[in-house]
Amino acid sequence: MQIGNIESFKHLSQFTDTRDFNNNIEQWMLDIKASFTKAELVALKRLIRFSAKVAGICTAKIGTIVSATHKANGTGISRSTFKRMIIKAKKVGLLLTRETTRKNGSKSSNVYIFNRFYEQPEPSKDDKLNQPKTSNLPKANNQTNNKRKTDGFYKQNEIGQNTILDASFTSEKVPLNFTDFVRNFYDDNSIIEEYWKLVNISAYKHDITENITETAIKAFKVLVRKIKFGKVNNTYGYYYAVLNRKFRKKYLVDLFNDAWDTN
Repeated sequence: MQIGNIESFKHLSQFTDTRDFNNNIEQWMLDIKASFTKAELVALKRLIRFSAKVAGICTAKIGTIVSATHKANGTGISRSTFKRMIIKAKKVGLLLTRETTRKNGSKSSNVYIFNRFYEQPEPSKDDKLNQPKTSNLPKANNQTNNKRKTDGFYKQNEIGQNTILDASFTSEKVPLNFTDFVRNFYDDNSIIEEYWKLVNISAYKHDITENITETAIKAFKVLVRKIKFGKVNNTYGYYYAVLNRKFRKKYLVDLFNDAWDTN
């Protein structure tokens, strides 16, 4: 990935706007703040400020961010503190990083990509995902929103921001195969689009460009089975973890095959 104007990385943002980004950060901090030292929190907060122009994306150099902490209020940090913060932030699932290169091929600064709050790292075997007893996987034919319908459409005066649109309203950017499968469990266009957004993020993270839909459906089957026979507290987080496992495996297989072909 070549370095460029921050606007060129806008497609990596997972947030609708700065307000959406800030709301997610507030939720993250309630959950992970205790994982960081005081100095690391200074580094994190400064990185967050540098990620406001394009919500959740920062292309600033480490030196620039570190220098800004010294100019702000005298509570400066070191480069090593910043790097420790990045390692922890990636471990808890707050951040992704992408390396960039200059036109001559030399390494440039990283792109820091903030994740939405529900996007959690892959759970270990010892993690306990406790699902509330009332949280069962909904069937498409059981979902209602207490609104009357006429010939499958809401009456005009009943359509509002709280109206639930079924799978037929899902964006054309989402593959039809994926929509048709997921709608069996979530007949809600917004939920289907959120799951597909996770697919795109995970596939991009692992440099996967082929058979994405097929892998996404297989991962969703794992999620469905886990909910049916196990316990899941965060369905989005669990699905993202399964995607990461599957795309990581595919990436390593492709890497091996490429190396084999060159011999």
